[in-house]
Amino acid sequence: MSAAPELHHDTRRPALFKAQAAEALAAPRLKLALDRTAGNAEAKRGAAVAGFPGFEAARVKGAAIKDHTLKHLDHYLESFAAQAEALGTKVHWARNADEACRIAIEICRQAGARSVTRSKSMLGEEIGLPHALAEAGIERVETDLAEHIVQLAGDPPSHIVWPAMHIAREQVAELFAEHHQAPQDPNDVPSMVESARRVLRGKFLGADVGISGANFLIADTGAVCTVTNEGNAELTTTPPRVHIVTAGIEKLVPSLAHAMTLIRLLARSATGAEITQYTTFHAGPKRPGDLDGPEEMHVVLVDNGRTKMLGEGLEEMLRCIRCGACMNHCVVYRQIGGHAYGGVYPGPMGAVLTPVLQGLKESRALPHACTLNGKCAEVCPVKIPLPTLLRGWRIRSWREGLEPTTVRAGIGLWAFAAKRPWLYRLGVKMALPVLRVFGKKGWIEKAPLLGAWTDQRDFPLPPRGGSFMAQYKAGKRS
Repeated sequence: MSAAPELHHDTRRPALFKAQAAEALAAPRLKLALDRTAGNAEAKRGAAVAGFPGFEAARVKGAAIKDHTLKHLDHYLESFAAQAEALGTKVHWARNADEACRIAIEICRQAGARSVTRSKSMLGEEIGLPHALAEAGIERVETDLAEHIVQLAGDPPSHIVWPAMHIAREQVAELFAEHHQAPQDPNDVPSMVESARRVLRGKFLGADVGISGANFLIADTGAVCTVTNEGNAELTTTPPRVHIVTAGIEKLVPSLAHAMTLIRLLARSATGAEITQYTTFHAGPKRPGDLDGPEEMHVVLVDNGRTKMLGEGLEEMLRCIRCGACMNHCVVYRQIGGHAYGGVYPGPMGAVLTPVLQGLKESRALPHACTLNGKCAEVCPVKIPLPTLLRGWRIRSWREGLEPTTVRAGIGLWAFAAKRPWLYRLGVKMALPVLRVFGKKGWIEKAPLLGAWTDQRDFPLPPRGGSFMAQYKAGKRS
């Protein structure tokens, strides 16, 4: 297999959101891929929730577990570290992304690692670990099938559960034909999966270090829980001599029982399954008499802005268990995909997290990329009030003067009219007949000041009966 490209060429940024969104809207293959995957995920989640009468009660309990843990985070961090070290795990603390990468690279160097296998981890993407490994000259092999696909394509993930959501099946066949020596039938998905398996199996067995994330950190036992459907995490963490876990400090839960409550929510919300194929608890390195397992296990606990979120009214976002349901149901994400957001985390949860990670000035467009219809909050398994958090960023952006002058002037003009109902009604009365001039077969394709709307879709033609208020008054009179 030829060397896979690294991600240094990617120039997408949150500040360029509008241009990136326009580019995504003009990509028909992207829309096809999004409809296939997100639509399927939405339907499966609906069926799974319908088959679990206790789902709503579990949501309430899940939110309470996360809130309790966050309120007593210092206690549970100390408990986890003590229990993990008692198992033989080495625990490291990282205040930010740079520290986390330095720690991971140093562990790899001490192990003499020339190659590492990596199980899918959004925390790894957040701290820039793929870049750090490349700069250290260490071969990185992504073992999750979708991550393998995006690595071959030279892309970052576009979804936190389905990283290759943006790539259609036909494009995967093209990538495999280019990079895999083993033959495969491009029209047969199992055949393509077998092609990837042939390539990856030797990489699993030959890696010096395996790097994983963590779905949950169990405070009272020091165990690390990973949840996957492919078994790649187990092959990443077990054969290599050294296992490194990178995990955000918010992944803590008090006990195994609490973790199981959240796993029931996670699986149904993410993939529509009752439970994932592989739920594994890693409890330290190999002991005398164990048949397999790593000789060393390291856990890198990463802050990277999380304690700051606790102090700035964003603690509810730290409940997130990374299921991706908010993206699958988001009307904006379903049109533009994940890359348009320009950050590690896309969709509604990314629009809340990216301003924390990259600054509000750089990412102020993201909280505005939302209709505030509330669907994301309705499907969130731990009841994160995403629309409320997004409105909070909008308010902060306005107060800090980050909105463009044209936007501030436009809103000021609208507010002036809205505070004077007679002026507002007069403006509407004058605008409606003007808009009708541009109509064609019930729709407006182009009109002055409507370009932001009509560039991608037609605008409804105003009814002949006048404004809503005019029709309402006419109805009352009749």
